[in-house]
Amino acid sequence: MASFVNAGDVVAAAVEIERRGHAFYKKAADQAAKADKEFFTFMAGEELRHEEIFRAMLDRLGGVSLPAGSDEAEYLDYVHGLLDSHTLFLPEQESLALKTPLYRALQFEKDSLVFFLELETMVPDLEKKYVRQCADEERRHLRLLIKRWPPLGG
Repeated sequence: MASFVNAGDVVAAAVEIERRGHAFYKKAADQAAKADKEFFTFMAGEELRHEEIFRAMLDRLGGVSLPAGSDEAEYLDYVHGLLDSHTLFLPEQESLALKTPLYRALQFEKDSLVFFLELETMVPDLEKKYVRQCADEERRHLRLLIKRWPPLGG
């Protein structure tokens, strides 16, 4: 069975997820009290760092290639559908996210991890390592947030 996506597709989506994550954390930092402001500013920086990691991966993979038989518009609709179904990116979620940013950050990172784990099953074996790298970065974010989350981390 042919894969609809390749590692380049997954990494291109990762770049967009990290870009949008940076915007969320920056807005959260702008609205937060001092202690939380520092944490969310740090997380915004992490999202930028991860975006750079994923852009470098994308360069190594040679960019995104369209699946056989699809046109650019159809393919872009597919990629945007994957991204826009991400919890944080649903239109009604942004205002809720900024009211409970730590809780929403946990959801965001968890959704990102699920996104990468699910897509890993869809890429050829030789490209799975790139998707795993994306997932590992999201696991690290989750660990940072869980340490910060009072009911779970301390």
